[in-house]
Amino acid sequence: MVGRWRRMLRHQLRRLRPAHRVFTTAILADIESEIGLAERGHSGEIRFVIETHLSLEALWHGLTPRARALQVFAALGVWDTAANNGVLIYLLLADRSVEIVADRGIAARVPQSEWEAVCRQIESQYAAGRYGEASCAAVRAVGRHLADHFPAQGTGANELPNQPVLL
Repeated sequence: MVGRWRRMLRHQLRRLRPAHRVFTTAILADIESEIGLAERGHSGEIRFVIETHLSLEALWHGLTPRARALQVFAALGVWDTAANNGVLIYLLLADRSVEIVADRGIAARVPQSEWEAVCRQIESQYAAGRYGEASCAAVRAVGRHLADHFPAQGTGANELPNQPVLL
């Protein structure tokens, strides 16, 4: 119970420092550019979402960063790509947590343990305050997995926007 209250307090305090203070316009532009570069090397789609905090209701009901990432994955339609190879990189600032959700086409080829390893590396860079570098490294890591399993084919349509989303 103490853990739940502590998490609720952390999320409420995080509201005082919104994501756009950490993820400046320049960092968001770098992430968008990195997604564009990565997507030239594969036929997959990458979305990047940063959420500052969760609502008190969500916290009270024990919503985990993973469960929230799955909700965002569905809401943004990352699953709705022709080859089922969309990937969401989700950052929940208040929990200092990174989640990668891969659609079934890529999830069948890349074990969850590999996505989790990428998440832990990125989390350590975020802990050191390297938000821009860590975010771009995350996009490159996801891009490498997609390029290995879904190499670029012709010009390819950009099925999902490249702009990072701040929630």
